[in-house]
Parts: sequence; structure tokens; C-alpha cells
Amino acid sequence: MKTLFLAWQHPDSRAWFPIGRLTYDGELYRFGYIQGVLTAQKRANFQPLWSFPRLDEVYESPHLFSLFANRLLRQSRPDYPDFVQWLNIAQHEDDPIALLARSGGKRATDTLEVFPLPQPDPQGHYHIHFFAHGLSHLPPETQNRIHQLQPQEQLSIIHESQNPYDSNALLLCTSDRYQVGYFPRYYAKDLVNLRDDLTVLVERVNPSPTPLQFRLLCNLTACWPENFQPFSDGDYQPLVWEEQGRDRSYRTLELIALFPQSLE
Repeated sequence: MKTLFLAWQHPDSRAWFPIGRLTYDGELYRFGYIQGVLTAQKRANFQPLWSFPRLDEVYESPHLFSLFANRLLRQSRPDYPDFVQWLNIAQHEDDPIALLARSGGKRATDTLEVFPLPQPDPQGHYHIHFFAHGLSHLPPETQNRIHQLQPQEQLSIIHESQNPYDSNALLLCTSDRYQVGYFPRYYAKDLVNLRDDLTVLVERVNPSPTPLQFRLLCNLTACWPENFQPFSDGDYQPLVWEEQGRDRSYRTLELIALFPQSLE
């Protein structure tokens, strides 16, 4: 089972909220809201997405939902090979979920972002790829330092507790103390359980004019602690479990069959 989470950003406060979960089992894509959507409603007046209007439904499709598919470059586009190269994904492994997981599915026209649920790698380690965030806010000399980074160069993580926008912010720093971006906010809480054996390495630096959001690709490896579950916070738990959503869908279909005139 491949799993991605969907986050929404409030356009004014810029605060992020995890709101949904996309899964793919090799046959069906499923999307359902998670408990974090209730937090987003309470704190930021979030309204259900047009593509998924019901909070109490689990949506199913043999094809990737358009909300996610529209965040991927079409393979027919001439710049598609460049895009896959930025992500450092082999072209035979460029399935939609892999591309969304690595790229974040970001678009300039909205306030949504996707990120993957970590799974143990073949060696049983916690291993994720990510692009450094916040590069547009860095001074020119720091951006120059980013272009001098080498593959496999190690970076350190520093908790920026005085950050006025996010007290959980995690800075990525070089050995000569250049701040080269931020670690993705969604993994910050999990790192508390992983910090004893954690390594962040530069994987790829994409040259200009690559968009800044795809400039610095890194990877993190750590031991997977016994009984550790990533994203175990209540916000990441489903509002409706898939079996419940499937039962509700079947009941709806039965009602349509029995009383079609009631829906006209």
C-alpha cells in the first residue's frame, strides 16, 4: 500500500494543516479526509475541496484523481525528462505516486502540498527524500553556497525554536555553518524519536534555472525504532475508515437503484 498525505495552507496566516490521505493498492486509488481537517476547520475555516465535497466519504477510483493528476507533468511534454532528472527518479520508476511523493505536487496557483508516509527501507531503516524548503528567503551568498554542495555532503539539523512563524522549524546547515534551507515541517515531530542515529546527506543540486523548490534534494536515514509509527498523531488518523466509507457508498448506490426519482 502506497500512502500520501495532503496538506492545506491558510492563505493569510500561512499555517499548514494535514487534511487528507491518498492511498493506492495497485488497483484502486482512495482518498479520504483525516482528523486534521477538523483542526483546519476550527482554526482556519477550511472548506471541503471541490473534488471531495463530503468529509464522511472515502472516494475510490481506478484512475488517479484529477486533483492529484493535474500536479504532474505529462510525459508528452518536452521538459518531462528534465523534471524526472530534478527528482532523481529512474524513468522506469516514475509512477504517479513516486512523482508526487518526491515533488510534493506543488503548484503556484493553490495552497496544497502532498508528502509520503515513510516506510522502512529493505535494510529496515527510516529513509526519506526531500527538497529543502524556504530557499527563496535565503541571502544571495547562501544560495551561492548551495551550488557548491557536493553529493553525499553531510548536513546538520538545528532546531530554530525562536522562529516567529514556526517554533518547530528545523534548519539545514553545512559544516561551515551556512544555513541552506529548512527540513520539511511534516517530519519535525517524528525526528524527536529518530535523532539518536540520524544522517542527512545532499543527494543532488539542480542548477539554475531549476525552480528553487527543486534546487536542493537531500535524503535522511535513521534507525527505525522498535514499535515506531510515523505520523501517529491524532491529526493523521482517518475521519472514516475505508471499510466504513465503502459500506456507505454501497448503501448510496442501493438507494439510487430503489428510489432514483428522489435524486432528480
